[in-house]
Amino acid sequence: MTHRSTNILTILILVGLVAGALVGEYGLHAAGAVVGNDHWLKATGDLVLIRPLKLLIIPLIFFSVISGITRIGDPSKLGIVGGATLVYYLATMFMAVTLGTVLVTWISPGVLAPEIQESLRETAGNFAAGETATRSLGSAWMNILHQLIPVNIFEDMVKVRPLGVIVFAIAFGLALAAGGDKTKAARDICNACFEGLMILVRWVIWLTPIGVFFLVAWTVGKIGFESIVGPLGKYMITVLIGLAIHGFIVLPLVLWLCTGMKHHPYRFMWRMKRALMTAVGTDSSSATLPVTIDTAEGEGECSKRAANFVLPLGATINMDGTALYEAVAVVFLFQLFGIQLEFGQLLIVVITATLAAIGAAGIPSAGLVTMVIVISAVNMNLTGSPNGPLPVAAIGIIIGVDRILDMCRTAVNVWGDAVGAKIITRLAPD
Repeated sequence: MTHRSTNILTILILVGLVAGALVGEYGLHAAGAVVGNDHWLKATGDLVLIRPLKLLIIPLIFFSVISGITRIGDPSKLGIVGGATLVYYLATMFMAVTLGTVLVTWISPGVLAPEIQESLRETAGNFAAGETATRSLGSAWMNILHQLIPVNIFEDMVKVRPLGVIVFAIAFGLALAAGGDKTKAARDICNACFEGLMILVRWVIWLTPIGVFFLVAWTVGKIGFESIVGPLGKYMITVLIGLAIHGFIVLPLVLWLCTGMKHHPYRFMWRMKRALMTAVGTDSSSATLPVTIDTAEGEGECSKRAANFVLPLGATINMDGTALYEAVAVVFLFQLFGIQLEFGQLLIVVITATLAAIGAAGIPSAGLVTMVIVISAVNMNLTGSPNGPLPVAAIGIIIGVDRILDMCRTAVNVWGDAVGAKIITRLAPD
């Protein structure tokens, strides 16, 4: 994609974002229109953008990881690259969740007047807890282990479970790399398939401005800008402050230090703008993956070897924004119900939110599902509270505003992946 066409596409995506927000607020929400989950705006956005992107996720992950592994070549070098990638992911997620926990404890958006707390308790009572209330920290570990060791790789592909596909692709890529001349034809075929997929990705990318317009119009039309006032507004501001600090300060600082202060972090962020805006519009790091890889290799000047290995893995397990959001959301809900968490319980939030973020799927609002794990883990460690354990149904309080926060945390997730690819480029240059 040429520099000129990239600039045109970026402008069109930005226009789609702004136009969608205006149409959603003044054309739908302000007019009192009923905007449900089955609204034609959402359906159109899914058909135009989300479904074509999701179609590419599994084949792109499969061939990009194999291509990245075979390009790295030396297994010992792959061990260094893989180890550095995992250390980066865990470290930045731990930093994100710690930052979120500190901010929500300091700002205390959920410490409100008793009558407001009672009103919010009644709101939570309208939502069913469901079977997810029984999920525990142990089940989270087992879920991740089962994904890491799949029984049927084709079943994982059909059900879009990327972690198992990545593990198989890494093993298969290593086997192809170790085969020497005997497996050269297979390596060439995988590399050719990946290049063909990237051409297809660039065609689909031109649908982004249209899809973003419909999806943002639906989101704002359903929620409205008025949701930013009141207790939920204070909660949203806390999350957004945390995401801004992590995205604009922590990750750029990590990039600057890990690349030997040779790269300007904000210049790199600007070059990744197309992927970041797509993340906001699609609300899914997995759906954004094709755009992220294309942007990182092109404008971002990341090596193909690093991008093909780091980005697919990051879209599955590296969720800085989700980790931070879950920490803030869980502590906020405990505050609303008058349950003050001690240091040991906050430490449980940090650990379990990091683990839950790893297990979160790269799809819209996946963090709401894994949040149940964090709440359950803290409830099991409450020594006693006048208001008892937090009901899992309390999640219903924040569902209404989750979409807006999800858009922002997805952008931070994608930005964290891109920073990882840029750092690993030093270890695996083209």
